[in-house]
Amino acid sequence: MIMDVMEIQKILPHRYPFLLVDRVTELTKNESTIAYKNVSISEPVFQGHFPDHPIYPGVMILEGMAQAGGILAFESMDMTKEEAAEKVVYFMSIDKAKFRAPVRPGDKLEYHLSVIKNKGAIWILDGKAYVDGTLVSQAELKAMIVDK
Repeated sequence: MIMDVMEIQKILPHRYPFLLVDRVTELTKNESTIAYKNVSISEPVFQGHFPDHPIYPGVMILEGMAQAGGILAFESMDMTKEEAAEKVVYFMSIDKAKFRAPVRPGDKLEYHLSVIKNKGAIWILDGKAYVDGTLVSQAELKAMIVDK
């Protein structure tokens, strides 16, 4: 399943400058997804992080992973579009976060999320982020889908 940014915006409530998934390239319900974000020097975060040495913040990488995980969870649940429109994903915890290499403007940040466990509205996901096949970050994410 491939989704462009217009389809992603039908699932996630995030908008510029905080929508951090540009495209979903693979999605297997209840199993895994691959999505990406093209990191551009025009991102507002680079005005302050850091002006002379731009590095994409780790917390933004984790948020992008969380958003990709939210798409996986929403697409995996058996809901109508109307039901889904009344729900939102809240992240409960981010554990075992590690940052392995810096992400810079011009990089294609690829998120790989897989389901560790799902029980009802609770999802535990393994997240990894890559640039050109190199692992740059990883974390375990726990989320819950709740009513708005």
